Amino acid sequence: MAALLVAAVACGGAVYAANNSVQGGKKDEHAFDGDAPTAILMEATSGSILFEKNADELRPPSSMMKLMTVEVVFNAIKEGKVKLTDEFRISEGAWRRGGAPSGGSTMFAAINSKVPVDDLLHGAIIQSGNDSCIALAEGMAGNERMFANDYMTKRARELGLTKSTFGNASGLPDPNNKMTVRELAKLARHLILDFPEFYKLFNEREFTWNKIRQQNRNPLLNSLNGADGLKTGYTKEGGYGMVGSAVQNGIRLIVVINGLDDPDDRAQEAKKMLEWGFRNFEARTLFAEKQFVGYAKVFGGESRSVKLASREPIKVMVPKTGSEKLIARIVYSGPVRAPIKEGQQVGVVRVWRGANVAMETPVYAAEAVGAGSTIRRAIDGASELVVGMFRASAEKL
Repeated sequence: MAALLVAAVACGGAVYAANNSVQGGKKDEHAFDGDAPTAILMEATSGSILFEKNADELRPPSSMMKLMTVEVVFNAIKEGKVKLTDEFRISEGAWRRGGAPSGGSTMFAAINSKVPVDDLLHGAIIQSGNDSCIALAEGMAGNERMFANDYMTKRARELGLTKSTFGNASGLPDPNNKMTVRELAKLARHLILDFPEFYKLFNEREFTWNKIRQQNRNPLLNSLNGADGLKTGYTKEGGYGMVGSAVQNGIRLIVVINGLDDPDDRAQEAKKMLEWGFRNFEARTLFAEKQFVGYAKVFGGESRSVKLASREPIKVMVPKTGSEKLIARIVYSGPVRAPIKEGQQVGVVRVWRGANVAMETPVYAAEAVGAGSTIRRAIDGASELVVGMFRASAEKL
């Protein structure tokens, strides 16, 4: 059985330089102090985590869950399964539970009317329309529950959102609606990077449907320079939350908070966290594109190890004051069985900021490694057998 190996990065000079660049001040000198029960701040390009608080705690995401609903639609459009011009009917259920009679956020679509997917997306994103989301779910899956189970959950797992669960498409109260702020941030990052043509919708300031004009519900759009998304949310069970993003000086940050008791506190907290991130952090390069990062042990190969590199520069956000120490490690399941193709993903580089993972990025074989001789494979097999016996003995202690 392959064991999970955590190998220190071998290129000491680069790691020493990276570690050296983030030391030198009091560790908590510029720490963020916030009131949100759960929160996270992420840099979009690298996925670096600048701050987190109870980031893996599952909570009702309220209307922030609509980000998962629209992602499913975006992806279906990308794959050619749905067109923006397709029209979905506003059923009586969608109208009663999410439309004008509901008293909640709505795009005010008329009962039994047929609305183009493009307009339903505008209604879901700009006006947070529950009727929009229900209509999208029914139009794609036949009913909302099936959309939540077979579309949203499946797509979330494909994106690596392993904890999120969904009971409906709108985020209205349901015991199955649970997400963490970490997974909401990952989802927001995916929307920003992979659907730039659709992401523009989150920055539109108003939308008119059925002769009713409504403003975008995101308070950051008018209060923070560079803000252009994403979504607010509120239910009695979940409290007030927000997924927000802004760009300043070429750096994009994503903030997610949840569980606050007041909408003004939500807006102020999100803005304060983003401003803190822009003010105190900058991007540093740990490894350049295709730079040698380290080795992975090889099983049954003509070489005992394989060189690893990243396809993209490995960057991480660090304090401008140099007040933290970063530790970078290669994490992979190994030894890696030969033959190995050049460019084959072997593992990840994981960078820790204290006890928390600051960022993670894939690493690939920088060279091909062919299968070794029969004797080499036999020696490696015997070696792994001995190592496995030691591991089994250690687990019993």
